[in-house]
Amino acid sequence: MGDTLLAVAEHLLEMSAKHGATDADVRVAHANSVSIDVLEGELEHAESSEQVSAGLRVFVGKRQACVSGSDLRRSALAEMAKRAVSMAQTAPEDPYAGLASPEALAKHADSSKLELFDSSPRPTPSELERQARRIEAAALAVPGVSKVETATCGEGSGEVQVLASNGFAATYRRNRRAAGCSAIAGEGLSMETDYYGESRVFLDDMSSPEEIGAKAGERAVERYGALRPPTGSFPVIFHERVAGSLIGHLVSAINGASIVRGSSWLLDAMDTQVLPDSLSLEEQPWRPRSASSWMFDHEGLPTRPKFLVRNGCLRSWLLDLSSARQLGLASTGNGARGLSSPPQPRVSNLHLTEGESSLEQLASEMGRGLVVSSLIGATINPTTGDYSRGASGYWVEGGERRHPVSEFTIAGNLKEMLRTLIPANDSRPFKRFRVPSLLVEGLTVAGE
Repeated sequence: MGDTLLAVAEHLLEMSAKHGATDADVRVAHANSVSIDVLEGELEHAESSEQVSAGLRVFVGKRQACVSGSDLRRSALAEMAKRAVSMAQTAPEDPYAGLASPEALAKHADSSKLELFDSSPRPTPSELERQARRIEAAALAVPGVSKVETATCGEGSGEVQVLASNGFAATYRRNRRAAGCSAIAGEGLSMETDYYGESRVFLDDMSSPEEIGAKAGERAVERYGALRPPTGSFPVIFHERVAGSLIGHLVSAINGASIVRGSSWLLDAMDTQVLPDSLSLEEQPWRPRSASSWMFDHEGLPTRPKFLVRNGCLRSWLLDLSSARQLGLASTGNGARGLSSPPQPRVSNLHLTEGESSLEQLASEMGRGLVVSSLIGATINPTTGDYSRGASGYWVEGGERRHPVSEFTIAGNLKEMLRTLIPANDSRPFKRFRVPSLLVEGLTVAGE
């Protein structure tokens, strides 16, 4: 397939130049996947897909346009290039548009050392179905589980060819194994639902179907009999399951696109404290066996590990070429784009400094408050950082877990929340965001 993808990319570049493009870049992707759902021991849903698609971005001076398509006949590719150039010719000028200079391109484009592709035999649909049945059976075996809503297993793989008129060329392969389960505890209006799932590059890194099903069942049972917590101001621990969302809000606020628009609550925060001085946040784009790792970004620029926050101080925006040019800075190698859209800044893998306490020790130190394990909806003011979300979890009294809680909201301001974080030591190494459970002081809780 690699030769076919390269031939498609080369033809699109050739046709783009023929029709008047001054520059162009191409992404051609081949992807296939299989997903199996089981319900009550029987096959509920099976889906298989395979697609080869091409995305073309062309420039006519400082005007650009993006198109995509899945018809890879040479005549269709020629028409795609012609249409893209025609669109670019009528687009408004963008003084910040353009490819990277050849000297800035990544010199090492071999992604094999990142272990993004598992070459072991792909599981067959029958094997995936058997695994899904084992997941469902394990969840149902948990005392208190009344039903399994869904048990699913899937896998997928893909190959991407990148080619640009500035001389950049690279190809890489990725795959993904995934499994999950949604379990129900109780009946009728009092029932509670929860989920557990995993997604890995290598099949050998996955938890067993029994572990996945059991965790889903245990989580559902833990939510059964939930009460509403009291209204007031309390410390809140964001469980590791959801703690990454807090760091995600920080990442969104330092995205170059937000900075350029002036719509970020961290707009003037460079080199100021945004986390406690004991915490650092590092981007790790070269992490092995992570589906979000990359040696180069989608603009052909080299990536590198870097501290976004070091010792509590903000040290870097997330920039693609366009946002970097608008800010008078250099790209940070975070440009990413889909087949039919121009690049935007995107983060790869993150690691937040861990603490020394377990979740249980952190709850004991908290004394009285909430542990939030599930978040619902979000109201985030992008310019002020005001934060409000629906939540569920469990109540802590006297440093011990008392009972599950649900149907409440938590509110605060992200600037203040992030500066008070106290981390546990329970981050999971396979997650894209390696973020442990986080204690936040003094959030407003609206309960009963």
